Amino acid sequence: FYHMDLYGSKERFDIFPEELSGRGDRSLGDTRREFALSSEKVQRPPEAGYDLEKEVAELAKMYGLDEDREKELELLEGHLEKVESRWPPARTEKARSQGSTYNSSKSRSSVKDPSQSTKQQGLPDEASQGENQSKARADDEAESNIWSRGGLSSGGMSDEWNSQAVSEEEEEEEEEAADVFCSTCKIPIRAFDKLFGEHKDHEVAQLPNAVESEKEEIHKNMCKLEEQIAQMENVASHLEEIFITVEENFGRQEKNFEVHYNDAVQVLAQKYEEQLDALGEEKRQKLEVLYEQLVNCGKHLDTCKELTDETQELFLENDKAEFMKVKSFNCQSPFSVLFAACKLEEFLKKEVDLELSTLPEFEERVIDVSEVEQLMNSINAIPAPCAPVINPQAPNAATGTSLRVCWGLFSDDTVECYQLCYKPVSNEMHSDEQAEHTLKVKETYCTITDLVPNTQYEFWVSALNASGISPPSERAVYVTAPSPPTIKSKKIRSCENAALVCWESRDINPVDSYTVELSKLTDEENDDTITESIVGIPNCEVLIHLQPAQKYHICVRAQNLGGSSERSEPVLIHTTGTCFYLNEDTAHPLLAILDDGFTISCDELENPECDLPVYDNSFTRCIAILGSLIPFPGKHYWEVEVEEDTEYRTGVAFENTPRHGHLGANNSSWCMRHIITPSRHKYEFLHSGMTPDIRITIPPRRIGILLDYENCRLSFFNADIAQHLHTFNSRFQHYVHPCFALETPGILRIHTGITTPPWTAL
Repeated sequence: FYHMDLYGSKERFDIFPEELSGRGDRSLGDTRREFALSSEKVQRPPEAGYDLEKEVAELAKMYGLDEDREKELELLEGHLEKVESRWPPARTEKARSQGSTYNSSKSRSSVKDPSQSTKQQGLPDEASQGENQSKARADDEAESNIWSRGGLSSGGMSDEWNSQAVSEEEEEEEEEAADVFCSTCKIPIRAFDKLFGEHKDHEVAQLPNAVESEKEEIHKNMCKLEEQIAQMENVASHLEEIFITVEENFGRQEKNFEVHYNDAVQVLAQKYEEQLDALGEEKRQKLEVLYEQLVNCGKHLDTCKELTDETQELFLENDKAEFMKVKSFNCQSPFSVLFAACKLEEFLKKEVDLELSTLPEFEERVIDVSEVEQLMNSINAIPAPCAPVINPQAPNAATGTSLRVCWGLFSDDTVECYQLCYKPVSNEMHSDEQAEHTLKVKETYCTITDLVPNTQYEFWVSALNASGISPPSERAVYVTAPSPPTIKSKKIRSCENAALVCWESRDINPVDSYTVELSKLTDEENDDTITESIVGIPNCEVLIHLQPAQKYHICVRAQNLGGSSERSEPVLIHTTGTCFYLNEDTAHPLLAILDDGFTISCDELENPECDLPVYDNSFTRCIAILGSLIPFPGKHYWEVEVEEDTEYRTGVAFENTPRHGHLGANNSSWCMRHIITPSRHKYEFLHSGMTPDIRITIPPRRIGILLDYENCRLSFFNADIAQHLHTFNSRFQHYVHPCFALETPGILRIHTGITTPPWTAL
C-alpha cells in the first residue's frame, strides 16, 4: 500500500508520484506497465492482521477529508461518467467484459497458489525474482497485444482515464494558477511565481486589469490603423484623381498641340503662297520690261539698217557730178544727198540705251516666321479660361451672417483659382458706390462670413490661370437669413387652452414669414424636442391652441428666400390659467407700475406739478389702467390683492371705454368698487352707474374675478373664504380688458396664471 491522498487533487491518480515527477516524458506503454504492476500489488491479499479500511479512515482523518468525502466520491463518479461518455456504447460494453475477464483471471491466478503468494510476501530468492520478472514481462506483452488489437481491459481503461484526468487536472491547475500578468515578460503567471519565482523582480499587474489594458491598447491601435486606412484611402483617392487629371491634361495638351500645329502649318502655307505669288509677279514685270527693251532695240536696228542701205546706195553712184547734184532745192528731198546726211546725223544724235532695263537676279525674299514662332511658342501656353457660370442661391445655403456661393466652369479650360467679388445690393441711387469685396478661392464654392442679416448681396466670379483672367460671370443676387426674432415675453397672453404670442423683428428689411416652434415639457424630460411647428405666419403675432395644465417652450424663427433664422430665445408658458399684462399706454400719469409688472400704486391723488407724459389712450380723470385684451373664449380667472384701507375699482371694460370717465359709470365697463365711509366699508358693483344693494360683512383681502364669455357672466369672489360676492349677467359683444383703478393712495397686486378654483362654479 502506497500512502497517498485518496480524495485530494491529481495525486490520487499517481501511483508513483516521485517517478512521474522525474519522468514527465515517458511513453504511454511505460505508464501502462507501471499501472499494471501497481494494480497487481494492490490486488494482492493483505498480510494477516492488516486492516485496510482502518488505515484509510486514519489517512482521511489526518488530511481532514471526512466532511468532503462524499463530494470527492461524487466528483470521482462524474469523472468516470465523463470518460465512459467518450467511448461508443458497444465498445464500452466490450471493454467492461474484457476488463472483468482480465481481473477474474488475475484473481484466480493469485488465489490458486497460496503458498506462492505467501512466499512472495517475504524476501524472494533469485529464482522467484526471475520468475516474477518473466511473468511481469509476459503480462505487459499480453496487455500491449490487447491494446494493439483495440481491446480494452479494465487496467487499460483505468490507465486511459487516469492519464486524461491528470492532463485535465494539470490544465485546470495551470488556468487557475495564472492569476497575474508579468508586464516584463508579457505572459500570465501565478502570484506564487511573483513572490518566489523568476518573476520576483518583474513588474506585474492583475490579470483582469492587464486584459483591459491590452484591450484598450488594441483598441487604440485599431483606431490608429483605421485612421491610417482612411488616410491611405484618401491618398489613393487623391492619386486616382491626379491620375485622371494627368490623363485629362494630356488630352487637353495633345489637342492644344494639334490645334497649334495645324495653325502653324496653315500660316506657313499661307506665307509660302504669298511669297510664291510675289515671286511670280516680279518675274512677269522683269519679262515685260525686257521684252519692251528688246522691241525698242529691234526698232533701232531696223532704222540703222535703212540708213545704212541708203547711204550705201549713194556711195555706189559713179558720176560724181550726179552725186553732188542737187535735184531739188528742198533739203528734205529724199533724192538729195544732203537729206541723207541730215537724217544720218539726226539718228546719230539720238542716245541709244544699251544698258539692261532690269537685272536677271530676283529680290532676296525671306519668309516672316515670327507669327509661326509665336504660334509654336504658344503651344505649351494655356489659353485664358472662359467665363464661369454662377449658380442661383440654393435652399438653406444661408445663415444670418454667412452665405455659401457656388459656381461652375462648363469648359475644359485650365483654372488655377477663382476671383469672387461681391457687394451689398442697395436701392439707393448711388448703389455703384458700395464697397466691393474680392476673394480668391481654389474651389468652385465659397462661404462668405461677417455679413448683415436679411440683406441682399450681388456676386460675380472670374476664372484665372497663367494666361490671364476670364470675363466675369453673370451677376447673381443672394440674400442672408434673417436675425432671430425677439419674443415680447411681457406681452404674452395665455389661458388654459391657448396663448397669444407676440414678437418683433430685429431686421431692417422685412421678412417673408415666421415659424413658431412648440416644445412640450414634462417632469421626466425638460429638453427642447419640437412637438409642433406653425409655419407661414405673416405677422408678428399668432394665436396658438394648447393643452391645459402643461408647460411649453415657445420659439420663433424668421423666414426669407435665404432660409430660416436661428431660434429665438425661448419663453416658458404655463397653461394653468389666464395670463395677461398691464397696458402702460392706458395708465393715468399718477399711476405707477412696479418692476414685477403686476403691481400698481398711487402715492397722491393730485399733483399739479406732475410733468409725466399723457398718452392719447391714457385715462385722464380716473386713476386707472387697462390690462391686455383677453381674446380667448371660455372661462378666465384672476385675483386682485387689495388693502383694507384702500379705495379701488376692479373689473372689465371694452377697448373703447371712455378715458375721461370713471370705471362702471358707463355701459362699456363693469367693476366692483370699494368705498370707506365713517360707518362701514361699502362695496358697489357698478355698470352704467348703477349698483345693486349688497352688504358685505367680511372685507375681502383677495378678490377673485371670473370672466365667462360663453355664459355671459362676470363674477366676483372673496377668494380667502371662497365666498361669492356678485355676478353680472351681460352679453359681451366684444372681448374685454381687465381694468383696475385707485381712488386713494395705495397699491393693488394682480395675480394671473391661476387655475380656476372649483368653488367658482355657480
